[in-house]
Amino acid sequence: MEIIYNRSGNTLKVTCYGELDENSAEKLRSSLDDNISASQAKRVIIDLSGLAFMDSSGIGVLVGRYKKFVGRPVAFFIYRPNTTVDKILKLSGIYTIMPKIETA
Repeated sequence: MEIIYNRSGNTLKVTCYGELDENSAEKLRSSLDDNISASQAKRVIIDLSGLAFMDSSGIGVLVGRYKKFVGRPVAFFIYRPNTTVDKILKLSGIYTIMPKIETA
């Protein structure tokens, strides 16, 4: 998995490429924690357009980041998931805590 961060003002955009599964979940988890804390971003956009695959480990990473930063003024958004990933996210109900957005 490749992760690219781009900060603009109070927004941190995280673009993920490859597969988000049990093997890559820890890498994304620790990387997100470090970068969100260091940037002190108030808005985190997670661009999933480069993901070819995501399983429940990916859902766990996303929900875990939401829970970890819920006490801080950080809003999370999901951007551009492919059709398969979008279906998994819808079924998980994650869009209730991390809305899907059309523009970043």
